[in-house]
Order: sequence, then structure tokens, then C-alpha cells
Amino acid sequence: MDQAPIYILYVLIFASAFLAMQVLIGLGRQGARKLKAANLRAVLLAKHDTQAQAFQALQKSRGLEQGGMKFKAMQWLANLVTRSGLPIGTYGIYLIMSASAFFGGVAGFLLTQNFIVFVLGFAGGFILPVLVVKFIVKLRIKKALRQLPEALDVIVRSLRAGHPVPVAIDLVAREMPDPIGSEFGMASDEITYGTTLGKAVQRMADRIGHVDYDIFAATVRLQEKTGGNLTELLSNISRMTRERQKMRLKIKAASSEGRMSAMILNVVPILLFAAVNFLSPSFYGEVKDVPMVTWGLVAAGGWLLIGNLVIRKMINFRI
Repeated sequence: MDQAPIYILYVLIFASAFLAMQVLIGLGRQGARKLKAANLRAVLLAKHDTQAQAFQALQKSRGLEQGGMKFKAMQWLANLVTRSGLPIGTYGIYLIMSASAFFGGVAGFLLTQNFIVFVLGFAGGFILPVLVVKFIVKLRIKKALRQLPEALDVIVRSLRAGHPVPVAIDLVAREMPDPIGSEFGMASDEITYGTTLGKAVQRMADRIGHVDYDIFAATVRLQEKTGGNLTELLSNISRMTRERQKMRLKIKAASSEGRMSAMILNVVPILLFAAVNFLSPSFYGEVKDVPMVTWGLVAAGGWLLIGNLVIRKMINFRI
């Protein structure tokens, strides 16, 4: 029997599936590009009838007062939540921390029936949301730093075309994705409703929380008071920001060996301990209740922590 038609059918099925996958991937990428082009402020502008309502909704979701200033209770945590960009409101982080602490403590107690584990689970659950928010802040700042030179170039081109500064800032808010799109949008809204340019830009820099944005805000405030060619100043800042980012990447590459050493020093002892316990449970099982062994493990963990701190000091460069 001739097998050629069957093989041709297989080829056609494969080709059809391949083309269908390419179409789906293309549609997914197109949707992702559309989603990336939008920002939270643009979404709120589409949902609300007026710009003022969208501005108030964005402020409320970020835990900000009408003037753009943060509430005073637990200022550090409020600043952290604001810099994260999470729309959880003013007291949302407290509810999340309380729920996490409750479930952490209850889960620890139900699993071990030990009050000490309950306390540790409660404390760990209370701290975990803060660590997660700090990680989100770190990622958000990195993304905002990558976007800053492009945003400054947009402002410079708009100013050279004859547009005023508020219009240039609003152009960045409409064209660029989050986090910088919504942050410039809030600054644009504040300028629209009476805040000075320097004050609005400084508040934006405070919400992001990085020295490059502080330099941008200081330049705008200085030019606002003393005059000068703002276009040339912003062009120089854009070039300087790119050079600083290149320097950060060079330092990251130079310190990669130290970071890899730290990772190995952290992971290998844990993996080795787990492997020995799995392959020969009696190796540590026979001596796990000996006080000297317990204190030895505590000492080993302490030395491991000290080694991590020393390596962190060696590879952590600030520009």
C-alpha cells in the first residue's frame, strides 16, 4: 500500500498546526504591545467622565491626599507602598500584613502544634508582605530608570517644536507605559489644577524614589527660579542618565563573579544537607538531638550570614 498520501496528510496537519500557532502568537504579541502601550492613568481616564475624577481615583488608589502628599501614619511604610505603584490604597498594606500574619501563625501551629512555631509563623507572615513590596519597588525603579532617558528625549523634542513644558509632560503621560506614564500623568494633572511645575515634578521624583529623578526635579526647579535654556539642560541630563546606566551595567558585569560566589555559598550547603538527609536519613538523624550539633549548625548559619554580608559589601557599588 502506498504510504505517500498518509505522509502528505501528516505534513499538512503539521503545517496547519504550525500556522495556527504562529497566528495565535502574533495576536498575543499584538495584544501585549497594546497592553504595554497603555498605563493606569489612561485606563482611569477612559473609565471616568472627567480628568479630575480620574486624577482623584489615581491618587486614592496610591494612598495619596488631594494635594499629592502621603498620609503621616507610619510614613516609611506609606512611602514604600507609594513607590511600589500598587493600587491598594492607604490602609490596604495593613490589612494584607494582618491577614498574612494570621494565616502564617495558624498554619504553623496546625502543622506543628508548637507555640514557638506559631509565633515565628505570625512574625514571618507579618514581615513577608513588606519584603514583597520592597522587591516590587526595586523592579519598578529599575524600569523607571530605563524609561527616563526616553521620556526626557520626548520632552526635549516637544520643547524644540515650540510646545510649553506642561504640554510636553502630558505628551509623556499619554505616550509612555507605566510606571513613568502614570507618574508623569499625575504631575501633569497637578500642574493643570494649580500646582507649580517644580513642585509637581519634585512630588513625582519623591514617588519614584531615585537620585536620577531627583536630579531631573532639581534641574526643573532651578530653571523655574533662575531661567535658562531648559531644552539644553534636559538634553544634558538625558545624556548623563544614559552614561550612568552604562556605568551601572559595567559594574554589574565586573561584580558578577562575587555575586555568583555568594549564590554558590548560599545554595550548596543547603543542597548538600538536603541530599545527605535524603540519601542517608540516619547520618544526621542519630545526632540531631545532641546539643553540640544544634549549636554547631547555628554557628555555621551565623558564619554563612557573616560571609554574605562581607560579599554584599564587596559587590554593592553606589553611583
